Amino acid sequence: MMKMRIKELLKELDALLVAHYYQRDEVVEMADLTGDSLELSRKASASEKSKIIFCGVGFMGQSVKILAPNKRVFMPKIACCSMARMIDDSYFDTSIAQLKECGITEVFPITYINSNAEVKARVAELGGVVCTSSNASRILKYALEQKKKIFFLPDFCLGQNLARENGLKSAILGVDSVDKIKNADVICYYGFCSVHQLFSTKDIDFYRTKYPGILIAVHPECQPEVVERADFVGSTSQIIKFVQGLDCNQKVAVGTEFNLVNRLRVPVNGIQNTFVLSSTKPECPTMNETGIEDVLKCLEAIKKNKPFNEVLLNENIAKKAKQALDKMLELS
Repeated sequence: MMKMRIKELLKELDALLVAHYYQRDEVVEMADLTGDSLELSRKASASEKSKIIFCGVGFMGQSVKILAPNKRVFMPKIACCSMARMIDDSYFDTSIAQLKECGITEVFPITYINSNAEVKARVAELGGVVCTSSNASRILKYALEQKKKIFFLPDFCLGQNLARENGLKSAILGVDSVDKIKNADVICYYGFCSVHQLFSTKDIDFYRTKYPGILIAVHPECQPEVVERADFVGSTSQIIKFVQGLDCNQKVAVGTEFNLVNRLRVPVNGIQNTFVLSSTKPECPTMNETGIEDVLKCLEAIKKNKPFNEVLLNENIAKKAKQALDKMLELS
């Protein structure tokens, strides 16, 4: 009954329901579109629908609004990515000041898409670019051409993994020494994903011992020592493609959010060949805040002309943030 009512309201209100891969199964099953953060933002902003119901976390809804300012974007729950909360415009300004204290004045900032609109706008003001885990290498190549120190934020793991992959030196601002920061090619902000921090080399050792020949696939938000020992490293979409392309009998342990891993492959003759690379359940608490009852409440409120959780942005900030996003799309 609830699902039927949601479908009726989506049609009546000319609305599109989109859900990130990490959302609950019940939400993903109802969605018109599913994907990772950038994929959803691009497809949702290109949709002919006038309203977007976004099931995800705050910065994702902002990205749709930035790319398609004329659309109305609503979030059943304004859940917040813990990584995105680790950086705001004031922390960004403080970081730039710290870099200047280290004698670094020429900076090219790259912000991971997991950041709010104000941070993206600050990055744009310095000529920088947004990146995702799937296009980070292409963005880094462009950044190196600018002949400046690269400041990567907010995820230090992705920044360090990116540097290592490209044979570059990295350092973490506020953690490493001034000398190490000065000598680094990529200087990282000290932010991280709480879910991807759960995966460890001990987990890899456990699975390799228990299942000889097992493959390890992880997200680049994992710690560098975990990424170094993995067989495959990729974004959410890339992990899905890799795992689903394996022989059905090939065992694989995956280091990313539980809901996604749990949906990747069905057991073969009752035998599970896909495992979560963790001794604890790596479930993102904010991604799991939204249920289909929240989607229904959101749609009912819009119908009654009493909407809530609409994504609204300062026009100037949105315009600047769009510059950094557009540059990323151009480079990708």
